[in-house]
Amino acid sequence: MQNPPQMPAQRDETAAPEAAGTSMTSRAVVAAGGGDAGLAAALPATRVQPGVTVVGDTSHAWRRRLAYAFLIGYALLMFVPFAWTVITSFKTLEDSVRLTLIPQPFTTAAWDYALNQLHPNVAQMFFNSFVVSIAVTLTNVVLGSFAGYAFARLRFPGRNFLFLLVLATLMIPDQLRMLPIYIITNALGLGKGPLQLVSIVLVLAISATSVFLLRQYFLTIPRDLEEAARIDGAGHFTTFLRVMLPLASPAIAAVTILQFQGTWNGFFWPFVLIRDQNLWTLPLGLTEFRLVGGFGTNWPPLMATVVLATIPILILYLFFQRYFVEGIAASGVKG
Repeated sequence: MQNPPQMPAQRDETAAPEAAGTSMTSRAVVAAGGGDAGLAAALPATRVQPGVTVVGDTSHAWRRRLAYAFLIGYALLMFVPFAWTVITSFKTLEDSVRLTLIPQPFTTAAWDYALNQLHPNVAQMFFNSFVVSIAVTLTNVVLGSFAGYAFARLRFPGRNFLFLLVLATLMIPDQLRMLPIYIITNALGLGKGPLQLVSIVLVLAISATSVFLLRQYFLTIPRDLEEAARIDGAGHFTTFLRVMLPLASPAIAAVTILQFQGTWNGFFWPFVLIRDQNLWTLPLGLTEFRLVGGFGTNWPPLMATVVLATIPILILYLFFQRYFVEGIAASGVKG
């Protein structure tokens, strides 16, 4: 029997390039001197895309460490005044003017003076400050939301001019408005009794900063949401109340923190409009720590009162800091 014809062996086309590549690499390693250095020199260089961190990139790790070290150092530097305030509140008057970290001797007399010997007392000043700050914050949130939505979404003649006019009020100092406002509040009968607190609320009821922040945030919300609400039959007010306002919670939180802090720490308008000492706010009460003759300051009880006045601001910021950062960041995106 005849053997079947054998087929010619097919040539492996893939093996040849691989063998050629292997031999070329081997020759390159030998030419480079052999060893790990020769192998590294023979391998082709890889191209790293910009913005991509290479595994084992020590320079990037060191940059991150330096950034963290800088931020931690800056945070500690900003904490030094508050820490010094707390330490001074436990010192005596003689020790408060010395540069010492540990009170010598340690005493709580300043806290007793601040809590029990002021007129009006701290509780009354806290209450007055809370009333004014909450009222001013609410009016800025409500009126600022309406104005911000109108400037961002409604079409009416002179809209851009009116918005620029609102921003122009930021350039008018309070000292320039002091005399006209004082005369108007007295003419309206707001200079007597608890109405003195009402006069402060009316002066600070709305600010251009609140309108600007809310208007900028409303501009970042897609118009598709409003169009969908209009298809469902919602008008401007319903769209604003049920669609736009809930989405603007970060900007509202930012306005809340800024206005509450500004009013809580405000000194100028309470000093101008409040005559009754029982209606003093905390910033006015801080002027009560002058020594006999008015040429010195009783530092320890002053620092104790400052610590008490700082606590509400810290609590407010801790609860709303995430929304505050989001609102400030988003308000500057579109204009």
